[in-house]
Amino acid sequence: MENFTNETINTRQLPIFEEVTFTNLHPKYIWVVLINLALFIGILILVPILVSMFKPELLSGRVWLIIGAVIPIFSVLLVAFSIIGFKKKGFAFREHDVLFRYGIIATNTIVIPYNRVQHVALHEGFISRYFSLAKIEIFTAGGSSSDIEIPGIDKEQAEKIKQLLMRKIQKQL
Repeated sequence: MENFTNETINTRQLPIFEEVTFTNLHPKYIWVVLINLALFIGILILVPILVSMFKPELLSGRVWLIIGAVIPIFSVLLVAFSIIGFKKKGFAFREHDVLFRYGIIATNTIVIPYNRVQHVALHEGFISRYFSLAKIEIFTAGGSSSDIEIPGIDKEQAEKIKQLLMRKIQKQL
């Protein structure tokens, strides 16, 4: 057996991922977020109206008062947090790994080395397609869902990123 060593690593000399310059999501993506929110809030408003049309006895004046107060406050908070969340998201592709940063109250950063990437998918939603935007999903071994979803990337750039990741995967084989 070879001489086994287990030296201590000086953690102060490790590279710091916080020094990475993150790329923000495409500015048009805020419109995708706001349109999706408008559709959600519209449904949120429409449901009580439809219920009151078909079953008026279910919603009394007090319930309408509560709905009238809760939905606007909830909607304003939802829009505000979505805008702040949009501004906080960012991604970076480095020589050996991909990073994705997100979070409003607590900032989270996911780092995935390329040698862990198993599969890459590119998706365009209906509204995103209108703005020529796409979402990259990166999958690693051992999970049925993606480990990173990076939305709001220009479609052409997303295609290039997908090709980059596919080349990195091929080099591992």
